[in-house]
Amino acid sequence: MARRGAPQKTPDAPRRGFYSKALNEAEVIDLEEAVGIEGVDDEIALLRCRLKSLVAESPEAIELQMKAATTIARLVHTRYQISQEQKKSLKNAIAKVLTEVAAPLGIGVGLGAMRR
Repeated sequence: MARRGAPQKTPDAPRRGFYSKALNEAEVIDLEEAVGIEGVDDEIALLRCRLKSLVAESPEAIELQMKAATTIARLVHTRYQISQEQKKSLKNAIAKVLTEVAAPLGIGVGLGAMRR
């Protein structure tokens, strides 16, 4: 009996998704690669390069340059934004290192501040 439902994927078969239907073969390959990228560092770097080119080639395009700079600023903010829980966890981890490693070595700088 033939199995119904989603077609079976083989390890070498390209992944097909919602957007792949609207893409050509090269774009599907790019999509596959992009799926594995975590973070926005590549996008920030690319936009910085494009902004540099824009300033050099079209110095009069101030409005477009400002839009690019604003987009970069938002991405950088997103990149470095951490939640309150992450801040608390980081603070606790640093305090633990200071109390368990630094204190026994006689290094007490900052211990009071970290306990607050």
